[in-house]
Amino acid sequence: MKVRNFHRWDISPAEASEVQRALRELVVPVWDGRAVTTVAGADVSFPSRNEALAAVCVLSYPDLKLLECAVAKRRCTFPYVPGYLAFREIPALLEALRKIAAEPDVIICDAQGLAHPRGMGLATHLGIILDRPTVGCAKSRLFGNHHDPGRLKGDQSPLVDTDGKVIGAVLRTRSGVKPVFVSIGNQVDLKMSAELVGGCCPRYRLPETTRIAHKLAAGVKFEIQ
Repeated sequence: MKVRNFHRWDISPAEASEVQRALRELVVPVWDGRAVTTVAGADVSFPSRNEALAAVCVLSYPDLKLLECAVAKRRCTFPYVPGYLAFREIPALLEALRKIAAEPDVIICDAQGLAHPRGMGLATHLGIILDRPTVGCAKSRLFGNHHDPGRLKGDQSPLVDTDGKVIGAVLRTRSGVKPVFVSIGNQVDLKMSAELVGGCCPRYRLPETTRIAHKLAAGVKFEIQ
């Protein structure tokens, strides 16, 4: 998988903020209509304070069979600072992504996309670097305001910034459970982002992509189906 090198990773938070603002201009919030046959999940755990363990899985879509997975461990060079997790996690994720043979149609990240104070969550940052469609699907809100969606599976409400601009969707993936926070990463629109996340949640609140990647990052072994 090709990687576009726009910046260094060993920079300060102030420099990282400038990088985020510059990359924000490169976001493509449009879906090109391609047929989706594979989706990937990406997650990162931290076995120790300065060590990241990244996991990537590739599933068929819409039947969600595991096709491929990879993990990679890398030393962290960026401190933990909320709003800048991409600089701490993406270097390890790139190493894991280089290990997979497939080029998935979409990558669903356990992270924010445009629903970020500077419009540059990890999902968006990764999508720009890879020049691929990415979706952010987070367990909790980082930025923006919303009303709770309805209680049934598929119900959603808009997530808006301080100016009232829609930056994401609060999506109920299972009836009666907490919603997830979906936002555009790159090369996808919000409608398609929500459809893909919903399509990856046949049984649980979180997408299968996220669940498997999370378990891989925790050391669980999977057999390819």
